[in-house]
Amino acid sequence: MATDTPVRPPDSASFDDHRGSVRPVPRGRGLPVRLRRLIGIDEELLAWVPEERARYTWYGALVGNTALLGALSMSLALTSFRPDLPLPAVLVVAVVWFWVILAMDSWLVSSTHGTAVKKWTLILRFLLSVLLGVFIAEPILFQIFDKEIRQEVAVGNERTVADYRGMLVSCNPTDGASTAARPECLRYQLKVAGSPAELAAQIQSNAARTKALQTQVDAINKTLNDKMATEQRECGPDHWIWRGGGRDVTITCERARQDSSSYRTTSKVSTYEKELADLVAKGRTLSAQKDGAADAYQPVLQKAIDAKTRQRAGDLDTDGILTRAHALKSVAGSDGFAFFLTVVLHLLLVALDSLPVLAKFMSGATTYDTLLGARFEASRRLHTEELQVQQACARMEHEVQRHRVEQETTDRMRGLEHEYRALRSERAADERAELEARMARILGPGRM
Repeated sequence: MATDTPVRPPDSASFDDHRGSVRPVPRGRGLPVRLRRLIGIDEELLAWVPEERARYTWYGALVGNTALLGALSMSLALTSFRPDLPLPAVLVVAVVWFWVILAMDSWLVSSTHGTAVKKWTLILRFLLSVLLGVFIAEPILFQIFDKEIRQEVAVGNERTVADYRGMLVSCNPTDGASTAARPECLRYQLKVAGSPAELAAQIQSNAARTKALQTQVDAINKTLNDKMATEQRECGPDHWIWRGGGRDVTITCERARQDSSSYRTTSKVSTYEKELADLVAKGRTLSAQKDGAADAYQPVLQKAIDAKTRQRAGDLDTDGILTRAHALKSVAGSDGFAFFLTVVLHLLLVALDSLPVLAKFMSGATTYDTLLGARFEASRRLHTEELQVQQACARMEHEVQRHRVEQETTDRMRGLEHEYRALRSERAADERAELEARMARILGPGRM
């Protein structure tokens, strides 16, 4: 009676009608399959656990979203930091960066499938995804706080320009006094001609040169006057002599005249007197310029300071990545709520960027991972057995080859021995025939 009892109720559906219990189920099609392919899912193996198709489909969508977010971040970064780039170049770089992020995240996720993956490897993959997330999140944060960053950069640049102008004014006084002794002024000194201090220095130098030259000219004139006095004394009527029937000067007078004339030429007193006159005239000119330099120098100095200030303002960066990063830091540090919002947005964007690996880290091993691990183990065993079979076949093949070589060697040895015996028999027969022939020749025909 027990054998007559049906295993299933007669009114129940057949086994084939419960498609959810049929393993494996038919393969899927369309976008879900492509999304799962991004993370390296084997559809044939997943067909044994179709309940996890939705999980891995959204898992692939996370990887695609991360790549799209990276492309968007790169586009924002290029348009912010390099506004001179054309749109096609920005799109090309964004597409390349999309592929890089997609390939890296796909590898990070696909390498975690299977029960053989250790937790510490997941942690390393998570750290790598966090680094990528930080790099992707920064341009988006720059766009979120763009207004505050630009305002902070403008204020900071104005403060820098004001400080620079203040140092220029402090290190370049209106009277033109030197500030070379101040270490902080070494990089802020301007070369402006016509300052009162510069003119005063020129007047002082010119006066010193005039005084030195005047002393030199006075010494030359004194010597020349002495020589002229000697000439007048030696050439006076009291020293005339009779020569050739008339009165004439002495040789001493002629020598004195020659000495005074030669000294006037060699001492260059005329040149020095002319140079002295030029120095005196230059001193008067410099003195006149100094009287009006105070009024004329200030506008020239102010113009030079304005030019250097404009140059400094033009050299300041307003859109560089480091400049914007420092401005974002200043904005976050100046207000508690801004700091809180910056931290939250950082964590949110980093979490979104690292979500593919983070999801794997939180979900742990799935049934698909178990099946994949079993397949890995089966493949390993099959490969080991295949290697053993190949090794056994190779060993037997070697045995066959060795036996063949041994047989061929034995046959060749037998053949060589047979040839050797045949040759020896032929040689013995030849020797007997030769001995018989010799005996016949020795015995002669009559004795035969």
